[in-house]
Amino acid sequence: MTFIETVPEDQATGATAELYANDQESFGYLPNFTRAFSARPGVYAAWRQLNGAIKSGMDLRRYELATVAAARRLRSSYCTLAHGSILVDRFLEPDVLTAVLADHRTAGLSDEDVAVMDLADKIAADAGSIQPTDIERLRSVGLSDADILDVVLTAAARCFFSKTLDALGVEPDATYSELEPGLRDALTVGRPIAEH
Repeated sequence: MTFIETVPEDQATGATAELYANDQESFGYLPNFTRAFSARPGVYAAWRQLNGAIKSGMDLRRYELATVAAARRLRSSYCTLAHGSILVDRFLEPDVLTAVLADHRTAGLSDEDVAVMDLADKIAADAGSIQPTDIERLRSVGLSDADILDVVLTAAARCFFSKTLDALGVEPDATYSELEPGLRDALTVGRPIAEH
């Protein structure tokens, strides 16, 4: 499940036990990513706070599209599966999301959505290559500078979380195996889904 030892549920105490209990209640099971942070629950709590602050002033659909774009570029199956599932549950039909994953520029998205995903993808690939023209493109489709900052923060934060999980060998939860096979395969862009 991970390349490092994690705290077993029955041995968790203090902040780790609280972390486990909170995520067990939120997700209905204990996610593999939660276990990965078991030795440093304070870092996970800080991540949740940061991520919540980023999402708080942002349109959820935009957040999920930017997150999927960054996660796909990072080849993070876990994050692409998790956030792709939210997109399918709330915003996009499975065939549309599959098309977005194949090439978001030709999937019938709005110019705004394409520009957001392009910026998030470029940040995850090489943030140092961002130029004023990249930012101006988002302004030209109606995003304010605060909106643009939200997209940048979303992609940059995803780099932290996705890279942490992949560096530790954390596999996406087995529950993702229940997704429709074509969609599941499109969302699995890196590490395979856990068997258990």
